[in-house]
Amino acid sequence: MVDNAYLFNDEQVRHFIANGYVTLKTDFPATFHEAIYQKIEAVMEKEGNVGNNILPRIPEMQEVFDQPVVRGALTSVLGPDYIMHPHRHCHHNRPGSEAQRWHKDSYWGYRQVRHHRPRWAMAFYYPQDVSPEIGPSAIMPGTQYYTTRTNDDTEVELPVLGEAGTVTIIHYDLWHKATANRTDKNRYMLKFQFTRMAEYPHPTWNNQREVWTPIENGAPANKHQVMWRHIWNWLSGNGTAAGSGASSSANGSVSRLIDALRDGNQPARLNAADELGLIGESAQEAMPALTDALGNASEPVGLNAAYALGELGAPAVPALIAASNSESELACGNAVYALSAVGAPAIPALIAALSHESEAVRRGAACALGEIGPSAQDAVPALTKVLGDTSESVRLNAAEALGLIGRPAQEIVPALVRALRDTDGQVRFSAVLSLARIGAEAQDAIPALKNALKDENRYVRGYAMEALQRIGTPEAKDALFSFLMTARWCPLTTRESTF
Repeated sequence: MVDNAYLFNDEQVRHFIANGYVTLKTDFPATFHEAIYQKIEAVMEKEGNVGNNILPRIPEMQEVFDQPVVRGALTSVLGPDYIMHPHRHCHHNRPGSEAQRWHKDSYWGYRQVRHHRPRWAMAFYYPQDVSPEIGPSAIMPGTQYYTTRTNDDTEVELPVLGEAGTVTIIHYDLWHKATANRTDKNRYMLKFQFTRMAEYPHPTWNNQREVWTPIENGAPANKHQVMWRHIWNWLSGNGTAAGSGASSSANGSVSRLIDALRDGNQPARLNAADELGLIGESAQEAMPALTDALGNASEPVGLNAAYALGELGAPAVPALIAASNSESELACGNAVYALSAVGAPAIPALIAALSHESEAVRRGAACALGEIGPSAQDAVPALTKVLGDTSESVRLNAAEALGLIGRPAQEIVPALVRALRDTDGQVRFSAVLSLARIGAEAQDAIPALKNALKDENRYVRGYAMEALQRIGTPEAKDALFSFLMTARWCPLTTRESTF
């Protein structure tokens, strides 16, 4: 349990929602980080980059992520039940290196729709002081919601600087890169990933404000107040129902905003879509213009249109189902975000869409049902059926959705056990993560999870261990301990010291 003193306040959560990052400082002495740096130097020189084994190779690093300030940040963003992903990596930026290209990390999936709601996060840890010259990681604040680059002056390159012991928590989908190292010293950044395991009916930070208040200062150049408010409400446990917090007092008439959305320049369209979302259900006449804007060449405009349509509720659902089959990938993805924002009123149509002839529609429907979460229990029979879909991406999203919905476990667990035999490793990964999310009620999956400990996919194995730990019965613990006694790692063993 994290001391409440280390949890975020409302301003920190609002900053994370809008900008996608927060930087922390651990309180270890400098000698602690210097010792880790020297151990990394020795490992790199003698063994090269050990990849996922960097933590057992230098187990002291776990103390960084056990620090109350780091645990408080991750709890605030992901909830107290989060877990560390089995993928972790030491990023080695050598002297004289060139800058990386901007990128997002993958989910190891097939065209998976990225999560706007904070379900995954990453931590960047520096064991040495980082100045602009040594090649820090750089992030692009506010871009965690964009699948494409805007390539305009709204993009800001922010180097992550700080003394040894600096930890930056970022939204998993934030655009980032390594910059050029212009020194004669190695720069190391330890990147660890963390996964949300549950949804909560209450805030998991030191919450004082019940409702979202617009960000003006310190926000990214592109304003997404309706989307940010939606994510605040979800994190607060206030639900995602359309119209939540909507106001009829937004500036300007609906007709004027429709004209701006159709004929204005990019900033005018962006603001018009956002204001229509603030008006909410009273802006029904804007539905055609908002639907047309889902695939706008400016992705920020399309996102604002999506969340504005989410505020219109059930009347927007048929148009959004159709848009999820658009030739425009941006329109397809934005339609899924909008359907997720509509919430419960979209569930019947999404269930029907799981039988659609279009793979894109079926994939989007499965994803949206998972994002809606526990209230989508009526979709469980249809989602278990599409675990046999011919498309790997549909099966993957259905497996994840079942874990996010979570109930009734007696129907979901047998279906996920069958998915653990899928020929595709990504589907098996989603299935085992879902079983880990279900936890104690997944004990009927123990025999299948024992087999999953031998899976050829390292991350299926990793989450099988997590699932057995979270199930926690004597049988599950026996299976886990037996595996770990065989798989255990000796951090003292090297080529120079084999015994």
